Amino acid sequence: MGEAVISLKNVSKSFKRYSHPVDRLKEILLPGKTQAEGFWALKNVSLEVFQGETLGIIGQNGSGKSTLLQIIAGTLQPTLGEVAVRGRVSALLELGSGFNPEFTGRQNVFFNGRILGLSHAEIEARFDDIAAFAEIGDFIDQPVKTYSSGMFVRLAFAVAVHVDPEVLIVDEALAVGDGIFVHRCMAKIKDFQDSGGTILFVSHDVGAVARLCSRGVWINSGSLVSTGEPPEISRRYQAWMYEQINAHHRAEVDAHHLPYAPLIHQKQQEAERQNQSRANPFMRRAYLAFSQAKRFGTGRAEIVDFKILDSTGAEAGFLCPGEWVKIVVRILAHDQIQMPLIGVSIYDRLRTAITGFNNYQYRYELPELTSGSHLDVEFCTKWPDILGGSYVLEPAIADGTQDSHEMLDWLQLLLTVESSATNLTFGMIRISEMEISHSIT
Repeated sequence: MGEAVISLKNVSKSFKRYSHPVDRLKEILLPGKTQAEGFWALKNVSLEVFQGETLGIIGQNGSGKSTLLQIIAGTLQPTLGEVAVRGRVSALLELGSGFNPEFTGRQNVFFNGRILGLSHAEIEARFDDIAAFAEIGDFIDQPVKTYSSGMFVRLAFAVAVHVDPEVLIVDEALAVGDGIFVHRCMAKIKDFQDSGGTILFVSHDVGAVARLCSRGVWINSGSLVSTGEPPEISRRYQAWMYEQINAHHRAEVDAHHLPYAPLIHQKQQEAERQNQSRANPFMRRAYLAFSQAKRFGTGRAEIVDFKILDSTGAEAGFLCPGEWVKIVVRILAHDQIQMPLIGVSIYDRLRTAITGFNNYQYRYELPELTSGSHLDVEFCTKWPDILGGSYVLEPAIADGTQDSHEMLDWLQLLLTVESSATNLTFGMIRISEMEISHSIT
């Protein structure tokens, strides 16, 4: 690992939060008497970023990501802690940061370049490349306050990558760019990586973080939750997000005084499983196979068997694009499930979502389940035409619709298959041919 170019030690940042706008005036007129409530956007963050590393930062809105980046970029000072940054930092933060709206695009290019330490001659030498990359035409000589959000980010990114930075910070600003421009930006970021540059990359797209970054950081409520391999950090973040959705769903149910059957007590649940295991060896084998699985959900139903069968009916370990497969999911209900939603997601080794499908998407309605019943669902489809390699299949059961549901059980990193490839297909794939059947016992 190279030398640390960014070092943060116990960094915290506090902001004042006022209940009413007039409280700011009161505080000025009555010095010594604060009218504000302190809000800690960052809490004791310690982090090192090394030369040549691409660090992906994920977290929900308001988690402290942008505050952290602004402190590293030097546009904010920490309330507590130490920050050390080596080399020139070029930051593409929230839309419009660093640009004077009254200046023209040309004037802002020179203004930003001088702030970053380039001479007038150095900026002139780069100007044509910046203008060509931004592709905003004659608007380069118009005030930036007249720009669309897309034009704004085009010029801001063009400046950021053409000033020879050692550290490049990219926040969510690229989200407003059009598809072709975003691809060009990603290609430029790849070139910067190949040249040994250091990147801090913030995105809500966990797939992009997994593909682009060498290490991931998850930040929540101003604190670092965990760091590690991007696919694993992305998986944990996805699980946590669904837990928040479930908590919100339960709160809505309680608020409307709707009936909500509580989970069976753990000992009662275990006794039920043991009784079923004695009566059904298939159930015992399936449940024991998943005892160490990574899973989350409210537990009102659980997945007790999951397998993928090839065209011969054998359990598949290697599949070819276009080959018919049967994906079987078995559910045990521990409670009344009004609208069973059964689905399967397929991820590559970087946890990029390749495809996903469920009965709701294909307008296949499943019957209501009673406690203790088993539901077997079969998805018959062709294996997608994707790049050769290893893929993981993850089943899930929810109660509700695709847009609004309670996650009951999601088994992660459960089943892996190898795929051959005939065509080079990237991105999310839509499966058009699908047959679904079910049975209840």
